Amino acid sequence: MNHVFQVQGMNCEHCEKAVTRAVRQLDRAAEVRIDRAANRVEVQSTQDAQALAKAIAEEGYSVSI
Repeated sequence: MNHVFQVQGMNCEHCEKAVTRAVRQLDRAAEVRIDRAANRVEVQSTQDAQALAKAIAEEGYSVSI
């Protein structure tokens, strides 16, 4: 399934890697596309959107679905 999140607080490449790592801890095969300028994270994953959002939030980012 394709999930789109608005993620506030990403301001560098390290942030992008942290978000990607958080998603892939739940789904190693997930495809993650990040548009930092738009605060947008698109995830292709079999995982539930709420679980993915929680994983991203646990990295310290504000997330909305």
